[in-house]
Amino acid sequence: MIKVKDSARDKIHELLDSEGKSQSSYVRVGVKGGGCSGLMYNLEFDSDLNEEDKLIEDNQIKVVVDKKSVLYLAGTELDYTGGLNGKGFTFINPNASRTCGCGESFSI
Repeated sequence: MIKVKDSARDKIHELLDSEGKSQSSYVRVGVKGGGCSGLMYNLEFDSDLNEEDKLIEDNQIKVVVDKKSVLYLAGTELDYTGGLNGKGFTFINPNASRTCGCGESFSI
């Protein structure tokens, strides 16, 4: 469902350490309305697993997706770039028909 690239895995482990969170914490990925293209990605750490959540483990990272976001995120890759042109987590989403220039919002 969601693939976690090595660079994203490494950054997630680094952030968990720096924020004093357990390495067993979940990375919650979701989609909500907003942004210039209509939908925005949401990414945060969480320690709670809800009944309607889908748990995916890839590349040593536990990813949790709420059931409303599952369809929007099928086949998505989570990456992290740290180059001169900007750094941060990026989503490579094959379902997105259009994305904004900053890459934080999309439409289907």
